Parts: sequence; structure tokens; C-alpha cells
Amino acid sequence: MANRRAVLKAALVAGTGAIVAACTGGGEGTRTDGGGQAAESRPVAKLTAQPAVDATEAPVRGPVTVQVSDGSLTDVKLTNADGKPVEGSFNADRTAWTSTETLGYGKTYTYAATANGTDGKPVQLTGTFTTLNPKQQIRVTVNPADNAKVGVAMPVSVKFSDDVTNRAEIEKALTMETSQQVEGSWGWLSARQIDFRPKEYWPANTTVDVGAKLYGIDLGGGSYARADVTTKFTIGRNQVVKIHTPDHVMNVYRDGAKIKSYPCSNGLDSDVDRNTPNGTFIVMTREPHAIFDNARYGYTNVNKKWACRISNHGEYIHENQDNAAAIGRANNSHGCVNLLEADAKDYFDSALIGDPVEITGSRLGGPVNSDVMDWLVSWPAWKAKSAL
Repeated sequence: MANRRAVLKAALVAGTGAIVAACTGGGEGTRTDGGGQAAESRPVAKLTAQPAVDATEAPVRGPVTVQVSDGSLTDVKLTNADGKPVEGSFNADRTAWTSTETLGYGKTYTYAATANGTDGKPVQLTGTFTTLNPKQQIRVTVNPADNAKVGVAMPVSVKFSDDVTNRAEIEKALTMETSQQVEGSWGWLSARQIDFRPKEYWPANTTVDVGAKLYGIDLGGGSYARADVTTKFTIGRNQVVKIHTPDHVMNVYRDGAKIKSYPCSNGLDSDVDRNTPNGTFIVMTREPHAIFDNARYGYTNVNKKWACRISNHGEYIHENQDNAAAIGRANNSHGCVNLLEADAKDYFDSALIGDPVEITGSRLGGPVNSDVMDWLVSWPAWKAKSAL
């Protein structure tokens, strides 16, 4: 019996120990370490960032965001390599911070963010990330320039300082807003140029707002734009020049009504290479004085007044008082439209860059190698130049 009581007593002692252990063990939210010591519970809040800490080749276009779950942000700092803060703002309940400043290429940025969890415990996020570093940065320009007033045939031209290949993505990033409804299309003229032209001439007095938001977009082969470019300009009055070369007359129309007729001499009829070419051109430049050189035909350094360039093929509308005997009577120029001095000055004063010049009656077709050929192709052919 003594042995049985000893066993029973031992069992009771063991049972009592088990009960004590159950009553004094870790409660809800409490952990024990390996040595049986109590440890604090982890904070419930969780901080995340985009781009993530230690990210490389991070995009520069999208905003940087810092977010917290089960808590609220108390402070967020994002600093650049010079230690200057990047601008940003919190949302209403301070669960997110979003940058409002564009990031630079090939730069390192540093996070320092804190938040308080719903359990009252603070959390932190620190670290760095680096942005993409382009193989090449390409300069982008847009024409017409800000605040310009241009003619109704003026194309919008976006040009690149080097070849680009990612045409569809580039075209998607181009935006246009007009004060009047306009049907038009972008078209690629080369690996360095994309233009927009309307199906018909622009409505007079239209305001045009263009954005080439290309910064941070891969233009192809690891090349990126140096910066976004924008422009806002106005279409002026509707003025169209019409020349039927056999008539030796240059007519000027405003809103469809003829307002001026000037006698002219056009390219020599008997030599197709000297014909003034057929097609719809635009006034590209206005030059009070222009110097003409053509070694093929034996003249250099010829100064003419009131010159409006209408193509990169070499054609101008300009004064040629030296050819007064032929003006209005015969075509004998090297391709330009010759006017008497007073008429050339009168037309020059009325012209805007982008005014259309429609030429018919010649045996020479329009040049197709010019960077201003937008109106020399049909509308279906123009739309086919789009990458979308």
C-alpha cells in the first residue's frame, strides 16, 4: 500500500504542476522566447513602398507611393541623392503618401517613413532605390511653338534628335485638344519625325493644345526622351493661294472668296526639272531677303526680296523685278513663283506660316522626300503612316 500511495501522490503533484502551467502560460498576444521568457507582440501595421526598397531600374514616370495597412502614416520623407526632399502629399486618412515630383534618370532615392498601427505601436520603413539609367537621352521638339498663330494647313511636327523605333508607344503618348472638332491623324514621315495633320484644313481660329508626354518612355533600344514637350497655338484666318501654272496668275482666297490676283511667272514649261511642282504646299518661312544659289543653272548669291519658302525642294514665292517682262506672260523661272516687287511685298505682309499654296497645271509632281510633305499624299495614304 505504501508504494501505491507514493505513486498516487506523485501523480497528484504532476497534475497540479500541469494546472499551474496552464494558468501562468503566455496569454493572447504574448509570445515566449526559447528560454521561456515573455516577448512583445509584433506591431500590426505594415508599411509598403513602390518602388520597393532596393529596387533598381525603377521607372521615372509613375509616382512613388508609401502605404500603410492597419495604421496611419505619421511622416514620410523621400530624398534625392543631394538630400533634397521630393514633393508629395498624403491622402485624407493618411494611409498613403504619393509623390508629385518627377524623378530623374539614374538617381538614388532614400525612404524614411513612420506610421502608428491601430495597436498604438510605431513601425518604420527605410532604404533606397535607384531609377533607370537610359542608354541614350534623346531631345524632342514640337512645332508650332507656344502662342504662334499659323495658317490652316499647318501640321504639328514632333521631331527627335536620333532615330526612334517604339513608334506605337510614342504615338499613344501624344495628346491633342482642339477648341473645335477636327478629324485628323498622326503620321510617321521618318524614324525621327511624326506629324499630325487634319483631314481637311484646320477650321479658322481654332486653338490647339499638344502634349508629347514622352519622358520615361522607352523610345526604342534603351533610348529615352530628355523631357516632355508641349505647345499651345492658334490657327489664324483661312487664306489659300491657288496657282494654275499655265495661267501666269497667283490668286489669293480668304474664306473661299478671291481677294487678290497677282501676275506671276512660274517654272519654265519646256524643262520638267524646272517646272513649279504640282501639289499642296505650305508657307514654311517668311524672309524679307533670301539668297539663292544654283550652280547647276549658273547663278550664285542672288538676293531677292519678300520671299516665302513653300518647299524643301527649293521653291519660293518671291519678288523678281529683274524678270518683270515675263511676269504675267510666260513661265521661265527655275521653279519659283516670281512676282513684281510691290505685289510680292503685299502678299508677304498677308502671309502666315502654314498657309496652304495649291499648285496645278505643271508636269512635275510634288517632291516626296521633303520633311514637309503632309499635304502631298492622299488622306488614306496619310492615315496609313500611323503606327496605331
